[in-house]
Amino acid sequence: MKPRIAIFSLTSCEGCSLAILELEDQLLALLGGVEIVNFREGMTERAWDIDVGFVDGAVSTPQDEEEIRKLREHCRTLVAIGACACLGGVNTLKHQQPPLEYREYVYGAGAKWFPTTSARPLSAVVKVDYELPGCPMVKEEFLHFVKCALTGKQFRLPADPVCTECKKLGNLCRYEKGELCMGPLTRAGCRAICPAYGSVCEGCRGLLGADAVAAAREVFPARYGVPFDRIADRLRLYGAYQDDGENAISGVLQPSR
Repeated sequence: MKPRIAIFSLTSCEGCSLAILELEDQLLALLGGVEIVNFREGMTERAWDIDVGFVDGAVSTPQDEEEIRKLREHCRTLVAIGACACLGGVNTLKHQQPPLEYREYVYGAGAKWFPTTSARPLSAVVKVDYELPGCPMVKEEFLHFVKCALTGKQFRLPADPVCTECKKLGNLCRYEKGELCMGPLTRAGCRAICPAYGSVCEGCRGLLGADAVAAAREVFPARYGVPFDRIADRLRLYGAYQDDGENAISGVLQPSR
């Protein structure tokens, strides 16, 4: 039997799910090796015997938490796709405001009818087997993951920063242009798409880890005159949950004392 895969969405724009549909002809070829049994964006049928479940979006409501626990039960392998599912994503920006304030801003007088919780990555609630980060998820990385799963090969995310991809492409470093870029701290795998098209890296693929942050504390202020507080503030755009004390790299975004 073909492996049975499914794609689900929690609180998100569902851009990562749509990225799968954007594979087009490659997706059709992929269907020769797998069976998609549950995918709201692409089909009406539903089945719950799932070998690999892909989930985008953050856990940001009580319903999200209930849903991800249900999905964990039905999926032999659970894969978080995109910055929201892997890091909490832009949903975590609400942590910087009082709950009543952001709820009333979004829902107005009817805010009480829409319960919410803190925005969290999937891994804060259930066991996640793999992560495919990015905003949106890199669709080619999704394809590579599925191919690895089909052939029994081990899948690994790149262990280098986005800067390595910039160098290979011959991009002028954004720091040399006086801009604040998260490339030195962010996991590669996106082909440095933002710097390649004239923008800075915003860190949507998550921090490489504490070692990279420690280097940034030393290098950025000394070489570029950038206080580390500014770096930490920028990283919170996609990964505010990374420094709330509950993540495996908790505290690395906090200013040195």
